[in-house]
Amino acid sequence: MTKTIFITGASTGLGRATALLFAAKGWKVFATMRNPANEAKLAETPGITLLALDVTRPDQIAAAAKAALAEGPVDVLFNNAGYGLAGPFEGATDEQLTAELDTNLLGVMRVTQAFLPAMRAAKSGAILTTTSIGGLVTFPFNSVYHATKWGLEGWSESLAFELEPFGIRVKTVAPGGIATDFAGRSLVMTQHPAYAEDMGKVFAAFMDPERRAGGSTAEQIAEVVWDAANDTSDRVTFVAGADARTNYAQRLAVGIDAFRAGIRQAFLGR
Repeated sequence: MTKTIFITGASTGLGRATALLFAAKGWKVFATMRNPANEAKLAETPGITLLALDVTRPDQIAAAAKAALAEGPVDVLFNNAGYGLAGPFEGATDEQLTAELDTNLLGVMRVTQAFLPAMRAAKSGAILTTTSIGGLVTFPFNSVYHATKWGLEGWSESLAFELEPFGIRVKTVAPGGIATDFAGRSLVMTQHPAYAEDMGKVFAAFMDPERRAGGSTAEQIAEVVWDAANDTSDRVTFVAGADARTNYAQRLAVGIDAFRAGIRQAFLGR
C-alpha cells in the first residue's frame, strides 16, 4: 500500500531533496511551499502534489491539511519550513523576533495539530521535524534561532511520550551545515554597532572554507529523513551529517562548560 508524506518548506534545499527522494521510492508526496506556481521540477515529478502553504497562516494550514487528508491517510508529516535569524540579540526588532518564532516554532506546532486527529484515529503515523545541530549546541550570535531549535527538540521529546499510546512516532532530524542557499535565501540578519567587532569574527569563522567543506548535501540529509521516517524504535533525535555528529559528540564527551570554552576560542578568539 502506497505511503504518504506531507512536507513543509519543500521549495528548496532539504525539503525539495526529501520530496524527490520519497517520490523516487514510490511514496505519495505532498510538497508544500508559499508559492507553488514558481516550482517546475517538483510539479512535473510523478507522485508529487504541490500545495500552497505559509506555516504562519492558520487558514492555509487548515486548507492544506484538509486537501491532503481528503486523498487518504498521511503516514508522515515532515515539518521542514524554517529560516535563520542571526546577529546581535540586542539589535533584533520585535518584528524579527515574532516572525522567527511564528515560523520556526509556532508554525511547526500548528501544522502538527492539524494532522494529529487523523493520525490518532488511525493509531499510526510519524511526526518528523527539522531542527539543527543548533538545537543541541550553541554558537555566538544565533540566540533567537537557537531558542526555536532547542524549543523544537524539547517539544518533540516531550510530545513523544503523549503520542506513543496512539502509535504515533515523533522524530527530529538535526543537520549540521547543508550545501544550499540557506545563508542567502533563508537568513535574516540583525544589526547593532556595539557588537560589530565580535560579529565580524563570528561571520569570518562561519565562512571559513575548511569549516564549510565539512557540511553535507541536501540529498545526504534527506537520506537521514528517510531513516527517521522508517524508524520504529523510541529514538527521537537523529543527528545528521558528519560535522553535526562530531560537534555533538564533543559536547557530550567534554561537558558543556569545556565545549563552550572551545566554541568561544574558535569563533571569538578569546
